[in-house]
Amino acid sequence: MDRRDFVQACAVGATATSLASALGTSAWAANAQPKAYARTLLVDEQGQPFKASQLRAQVNYVFHYPFEATPVFLLDLGKAALPATLNTKDKQAYEWPGGVGVKRSVVAFSAICAHQLVYPTKDLSFISFRKGPAVNPQTPSQGSDLIHCCADHSQYDPARGAQVLRGPAEQPLCAVLLEHDAKSDQLTATGTLGGELFDAFFKKYEMKLSLEMGSGVKQAVAGRSTVRELERFCRNPVRC
Repeated sequence: MDRRDFVQACAVGATATSLASALGTSAWAANAQPKAYARTLLVDEQGQPFKASQLRAQVNYVFHYPFEATPVFLLDLGKAALPATLNTKDKQAYEWPGGVGVKRSVVAFSAICAHQLVYPTKDLSFISFRKGPAVNPQTPSQGSDLIHCCADHSQYDPARGAQVLRGPAEQPLCAVLLEHDAKSDQLTATGTLGGELFDAFFKKYEMKLSLEMGSGVKQAVAGRSTVRELERFCRNPVRC
């Protein structure tokens, strides 16, 4: 998708979102069109631009976008992630563009599970990327190297736009759109694609998040977002 097509899609998405709001659409009936947020450079813990080549293959990394309280998984899958056609819970189709980077292996998805809105915190994480095969996946040929939520055993394939392979989740994880600068090797988050669940997330966790972060839980990320390995971000990543 080139920039002009992306901007046009965002305009369509904004119109559809306004219409859905006017009609009282539920938080789960999220608009599937690309939605632009503030362009945000990914940086390391020293505040320097984070480069795609710094990612270790098949290791969990986390940053926050498009809000200060909404975590995102950043992954180098070690293999190309090709474009895929996906659907939200309410059957809205969208085209995921695939991975970025030299090998098209770098992807990013909201780390909020699409079933019970489970997400990684600094103390605990029931959801993360796992190497190896899934158990009885609905799509056997795509049943390895998945994002797995231990709370409900929903499993998502990050090489196919985080489509659901197993468990009660009814839509893919919301994708975070990345731009990769081939010259500098830097990564920039530009927006989201797919079924956003941020309204439902804030409704469910606003009090908890406010205790942890203060009054800025709904503040949009702007400018920069820090990338950390999940093992450094979270004290207790749960394995199941």
